[in-house]
Amino acid sequence: MNEENTDGTNGCSKVRTGTQNEAALLALMEKTGYNMVQENGQRKFGGPPPGWEGPPPPRGCEVFVGKIPRDMYEDELVPVFERAGKIYEFRLMMEFSGENRGYAFVMYTTKEEAQLAIRILNNYEIRPGKFIGVCVSLDNCRLFIGAIPKEKKKEEILDEMKKVTEGVVDVIVYPSATDKTKNRGFAFVEYESHRAAAMARRKLIPGTFQLWGHTIQVDWADPEKEVDEETMQRVKVLYVRNLMISTTEETIKAEFNKFKPGAVERVKKLRDYAFVHFFNREDAVAAMSVMNGKFIDGASIEVTLAKPVNKENTWRQHLNGQISPSSENLIVFANKEESHPKTLGKLPTLPARLNGQHSPSPPEVERCTYPFYPGTKLTPISMYSLKSSHFNSAVMHLDYYCNKNNWAPPEYYLYSTTSQDGKVLLVYKIVIPAIANGSQSYFMPDKLCTTLEDAKELAAQFTLLHLDREHNLFSLDLCRRIWRK
Repeated sequence: MNEENTDGTNGCSKVRTGTQNEAALLALMEKTGYNMVQENGQRKFGGPPPGWEGPPPPRGCEVFVGKIPRDMYEDELVPVFERAGKIYEFRLMMEFSGENRGYAFVMYTTKEEAQLAIRILNNYEIRPGKFIGVCVSLDNCRLFIGAIPKEKKKEEILDEMKKVTEGVVDVIVYPSATDKTKNRGFAFVEYESHRAAAMARRKLIPGTFQLWGHTIQVDWADPEKEVDEETMQRVKVLYVRNLMISTTEETIKAEFNKFKPGAVERVKKLRDYAFVHFFNREDAVAAMSVMNGKFIDGASIEVTLAKPVNKENTWRQHLNGQISPSSENLIVFANKEESHPKTLGKLPTLPARLNGQHSPSPPEVERCTYPFYPGTKLTPISMYSLKSSHFNSAVMHLDYYCNKNNWAPPEYYLYSTTSQDGKVLLVYKIVIPAIANGSQSYFMPDKLCTTLEDAKELAAQFTLLHLDREHNLFSLDLCRRIWRK
């Protein structure tokens, strides 16, 4: 431990020595009966707790904690998190210097306790002016596999993945929107554990591994968002996938109204999937049972309850190579059929201001159109007079962010290389003149794109995330996923 650490409990600024730290932790262990061990850059408190019998708690019982003051330790943190329930294990990430790394994982004995911790401790003021963030933490057991031949069936992909990797449980394959006999060129492979998925990724990730003569693309899939049971009990919207492109909203509404006329309030269709809104939840649940597996316009549809979007976490991340493993949310991306499924996403929502600085991260954007009637009065305005919520593109957000902080516009420099199969791959380097002489003179993502627009958008996203980090606005979700990898 450090010889000196600041004790900020209750706003105090007195210095606490390494001996005092050790004494405080020993006192905590003696009081609770928990063991504590430090290994592999983390300090584990419990796991299991005293008197625990049986297997560890199931998935969904662990929460991620971010923005922890670097001089705060278990003797202060554990009592706070015990307010939500019995702690099975508390893992604090540690630096070699003895300070913590600003985040931790807390596993409770039940999912209900974990959900309570999120409700009462997210954005909790742990010290005066210091707010922690708490969100669910899930082991990622799913890999994204791209560049799969489109004529391959689910069974063939499953058999092949079982041959080359261990612990495969299932394969998720989406049919093409235009030709239901073909897949979309990618699949999601579910493994029995995070370790099995990590070992498979390590084996496949070099970029030279081939299936059926094709060099495949491998990355982590975004863990599927878990929605608490209480919220799901209120859902009265169905998610319908595997529709034909030509199927209309009117047809879908008519088909779902057959089992009970007038039960459907409205339908929203996006490409080959749709959301069917019911007036009553009971009708939605009944329709799900009746309609799942039915044929509409010759296509066998899949019907599930739609999962409500957490409006603070709907902006997806591309920098980690992640995509939602299913589109079962109320808001999803409608990707082009031939485009890569890891479409550039949106950044996590973060506070709008911090210490007078404008945050680069945008809130969720509602995207829709309205009729433009003849004679409608139009007023010329500057884009900088708008709010950040009016922008959807990361490129526009970066320009807006620089302007609001009285910085010169970002400068983009384009570079290219050639892939193994002869494709031209592009990447942008971004220079922010106002901070070019600081700790980082430029920003460049570690991924290449095949289109100019995607390369520019990715570079802007990458820059925004790093600007977030410099302003102490680093995304909790991103921290958690980087650690999981």
